Amino acid sequence: MESVGKEFAKKLKALKHYVAIATVDAKKYEKTNLEIIRHLTDEENIPGVYVTLNKPFATLAEALARARVDARMIIFIDAVTKTAGGKSEKTKQCLFIGAPNNLSDISIAMDQAVRALPSEERFVFFDSLSTLLLYNNVGSVARFIHFLASKMRVWKVKGIIVSLRKNKDQELIDELLQFCDVSLDF
Repeated sequence: MESVGKEFAKKLKALKHYVAIATVDAKKYEKTNLEIIRHLTDEENIPGVYVTLNKPFATLAEALARARVDARMIIFIDAVTKTAGGKSEKTKQCLFIGAPNNLSDISIAMDQAVRALPSEERFVFFDSLSTLLLYNNVGSVARFIHFLASKMRVWKVKGIIVSLRKNKDQELIDELLQFCDVSLDF
């Protein structure tokens, strides 16, 4: 089987900017996310924004360091630390927002982070659609992803929206495919 990075590059090499939805098997979830981020930061050498709804920034930073991914190229938006009651000490590298159900705060933070990136070429990695569905109804999530995909196009980024591969999410994913340029299945 091809590595995630090679498959990712092969499917997206012809596109300068894109919105991709990536469905990931739960057993390969962390490894796949790390490989995509490594590909973007190391192989393509572009900075980006990582929106995390699953893991606190501190935990995610440790995982990236263990995987030898240079996290200095990434601005993080953490929508889980405050929800879990963790410490959200101010840092240049991370914007801590309230909770995954506050879609307005997520959107504002993403806009600020993308504009702060020092490069014309950049990425937005949104982790994850499945978690959004735990905190928001399907209609709200569909509207938010449509809005997010539109913003990604305006920002001219390489946009990746991750979702766990679940049968109950498939109907929404099928609906969201119309907003995306490509679908990836890992």
